[in-house]
Amino acid sequence: MHSELIVLSHLRWEWVWQRPQQLVSRLNRTPGRTTYFVEEPLTPPDVELTENRLGTTEIDGLTRVYLEIPEQGHHVGFFDEVMPDYIAQLPQLLGPPTGERVVWIYTPLVLEAALALEPTTLVYDVMDDLAAFRNAAPELLVRQRQALKRADVVFAGGRSLHRSVVKQGREDAHLVPSGVSVAHYAAAARAATPDRSKPVAGYVGVLDERLDLDLVAGLAERLPEWEIRMIGPICKIEESDLPQAPNITYYGQQDYKDLPALMAEFDVALMPFALNEATKSISPTKTLEYLASRLPVVSTRVPDVVADFPGVVELQDDAAGFAAACEALRGRAGEPPSPELRTLLRRHDWDRIAELMDKTVFDQERSAPERATAEATA
Repeated sequence: MHSELIVLSHLRWEWVWQRPQQLVSRLNRTPGRTTYFVEEPLTPPDVELTENRLGTTEIDGLTRVYLEIPEQGHHVGFFDEVMPDYIAQLPQLLGPPTGERVVWIYTPLVLEAALALEPTTLVYDVMDDLAAFRNAAPELLVRQRQALKRADVVFAGGRSLHRSVVKQGREDAHLVPSGVSVAHYAAAARAATPDRSKPVAGYVGVLDERLDLDLVAGLAERLPEWEIRMIGPICKIEESDLPQAPNITYYGQQDYKDLPALMAEFDVALMPFALNEATKSISPTKTLEYLASRLPVVSTRVPDVVADFPGVVELQDDAAGFAAACEALRGRAGEPPSPELRTLLRRHDWDRIAELMDKTVFDQERSAPERATAEATA
């Protein structure tokens, strides 16, 4: 049976490989399924535009869709100034549903556009508390409540997010923490560590306001014989905000396929998160990625990390604690995982998670006619 999966995401397909890409790449494998990945506006190079219009690109077996707009000189997300174009043009591009049409959203700002597509099932996968992020749109809180109310299926990507969603009235929300591609990161565990003069403590992820940059600076100062490697794109902060030291190296964004080889050079993996509004509900995917790479991990006390990885992740509060932990954990990289950790990684493999989420949505789709009949006769 033919089906459509239309995903509206605030993260671009070709950006840092995170929950949307991990899930959608797997959900798209179902025979007979056509997948569209709808992104925020962009300005195409070397094209003079007189009006906003939808553009498409075929990639990885799916269709990327984005609104092409003239250069604005600033980031334009799914804001009110462009949403009328999405609402009007997406149904024209995709046509009316001819069968199962699942519309899957990652930000509540796209709710009206999602509903305009006449979904047979509307899925809201809550992966972040977007309203807590720097420069968040003020209407996010209201749109969040609306999206939670309208969605047929709600997923929450971590314990703290799930509690928040339940408090907002969705007691039926499914707790589905993010996972890891165990096979992908096993390459880091198998790789031979090259000879080098300095041990390496590394971070992989977005460099934004969720990081405690003072902690990173203090760690570099306390471990002058170590190299601190920061791998990932800068977002929502300025490059000038990043601490500078002879033993800190910034690698920028790297391809997902290259991460295992880069992480194979780490002695210790870092999660130096600030404890603020932007991190109180995060459930960092990189925890599992580090562990699948057989790296010892040092983290600040992010609530979901404390709850989900007791005795597995070394918890510290400041630069001095991180430095002491790095020294104590040196030489532990590559150690075989315990049976408990093997079970944890197997349970959180993305293949298993995607299969469970697909089944949940499929079951919801099957029950839709039954709900419609019940509502019509009520």
